Amino acid sequence: MSRETIAQFRARAAFFYQRAQQWISRVPVKARVILGLFLAAAVLMAVHTAISPKDASLHLKLQHGFHEAEVSLWVDGDLAFSGKVTGAARKKFGIIPTDSMQGSLSQIIAVRSGQHKIRVKIEPGDGAAQEDSIKGDFFSNAERDLLVSAHHSSLSLSWQGTSGTPVETSSSSTWLSRYAGSFFLTMVGSVMSAIAGYVLKELPARLRPAASDSLSNSVVSKNG
Repeated sequence: MSRETIAQFRARAAFFYQRAQQWISRVPVKARVILGLFLAAAVLMAVHTAISPKDASLHLKLQHGFHEAEVSLWVDGDLAFSGKVTGAARKKFGIIPTDSMQGSLSQIIAVRSGQHKIRVKIEPGDGAAQEDSIKGDFFSNAERDLLVSAHHSSLSLSWQGTSGTPVETSSSSTWLSRYAGSFFLTMVGSVMSAIAGYVLKELPARLRPAASDSLSNSVVSKNG
């Protein structure tokens, strides 16, 4: 990078910095406080989401009829698993090969407890792609089995059983995660309560001058 390019970049950065300072200086102090509280609440929610442990498990059990296919699974829109599966010729009576294929996949995926939308997509090498979705509730330290049946003409998703199987986890880490989650949720609630109280306190004061100005203007126009 040449010196002229660096100088131009610095000049542009300085210009935008000055413009930003001018714009911020025009914003009322109270508006800055409200914006700061909103940003603080957003940061706290983001941190809470980031540190929340994946304390539940999704057990994907796939039965398919393809020679080979790509399998993708999303949890609430986020890709959680992607891989290739292969199948072998199905044998009649265990010894006579047939034209149909069969294969299976078993995969355990860590998820957070709560309700999630699971979307599965199958892309066979010799057919059209298929996808379907299903919703389910996941409990902390428990595992749910998702049965997926995929063939050239159909794709079905279903839950196996009605309750999850407990998974052994460290009691100390579980206590810490719950404490951290409660702490951040309390912080977010406090920030939002402060914002609501500030708005309720300042809004009437803002409306009174506007109403009195409007009334004065109407009186002056009538007298005129």
